[in-house]
Amino acid sequence: MSRRLRISLISAGVVLFLLVSFLLARFLAVENVERDAVLGLLRAQARGDAAAMLATLRDCRDTCPQVVRVNAGSLRGPGQVTILNDKSATAYSLGGATGKTRIAWKLPNRLPVVQCVLVRRRGSVLRGLQVTLLSLSAPIDGTADC
Repeated sequence: MSRRLRISLISAGVVLFLLVSFLLARFLAVENVERDAVLGLLRAQARGDAAAMLATLRDCRDTCPQVVRVNAGSLRGPGQVTILNDKSATAYSLGGATGKTRIAWKLPNRLPVVQCVLVRRRGSVLRGLQVTLLSLSAPIDGTADC
């Protein structure tokens, strides 16, 4: 094998590795985007800021605004929101998907709360994925699924 061919093959391998690494990083970053969006929603809820919650939720209609207002009033409390567990139906989807994320969270000196967030992902790994929060449930039983 000639030196020129060997350098070309190594260069092609490096470029391929960098491309795959970039796409994988982009794909895995969406999980953090969803978690950060949900955390922002929960922080607004813990502050009792129903207006910020409603501004975050893109498909909150029918009974959803009333649920959000009740949640903001009853789940309001001091301290930092801690996410204990999240289980996303849209996790690791390569393209668009819509599903519920079961989120368990708590404030200091309070019992954990479990809620369901309806999440929509759009796009693809190549074009980029976007996360939109659509609605938020009232608290559910700690062992219940969404």
